[in-house]
Amino acid sequence: MSLPAAVLWDMDGTLVDTEPYWIAAEHAIVAEHGGTWNDEFAHQLVGNDLMVSARFIRDNSPITWEPERIIDALLERVVGQVREHVPWRPGARELLDALRAEGVPSALVTMSWRVLADAVVSALPAGAFAAVVTGDEVEHGKPHPEPYHAAARLLGVDPTRCVAIEDSPTGVRSAVAAGVPTVAVPHVVPVPEIPGAVHVGGLAGMTPRALAAAVGSLVVG
Repeated sequence: MSLPAAVLWDMDGTLVDTEPYWIAAEHAIVAEHGGTWNDEFAHQLVGNDLMVSARFIRDNSPITWEPERIIDALLERVVGQVREHVPWRPGARELLDALRAEGVPSALVTMSWRVLADAVVSALPAGAFAAVVTGDEVEHGKPHPEPYHAAARLLGVDPTRCVAIEDSPTGVRSAVAAGVPTVAVPHVVPVPEIPGAVHVGGLAGMTPRALAAAVGSLVVG
């Protein structure tokens, strides 16, 4: 089983267990404005472009801020928590290290903005990611294929020869739409069966060759 040309990683919920940070931040800013948030709303936002999430929060709470201000308020809280403690998902750092040892480049493809991505990446060895694509640097966020196309372009690789790792339906749809064979690792929210993606129970113990084998039978595009 040949190794992928590159591995394209989602961040929140896949590389790091930051979804609880986001959900807590949503509850807090809505409560500060006299409203009540709920986990059903929060789970609808998992994997989304932050502008989409901010507009949803404004439409479903007493908050009247512009979306950019909502994003800033959320990011301030989440980045602060990440700088105190990076909650790595089981097996993620080990797989990232193993891919690098095998000469397989990795890219981070996240709908979080650059300030949060930098906080996470700075906790890793230099060069852990050969490219980083963030939600504030693309015109169209997930589930649009643009973020994954951008990552493949930065790495100079064919998307169909890569593997994406995602934890949300939105992210899986983005990667598959870009033609990337995708490993779905559901975490906070369930991921339905989506053609072009295969489900695994987690990344603990996952090796580069096992990752390649997991998507070996997929036909994407």
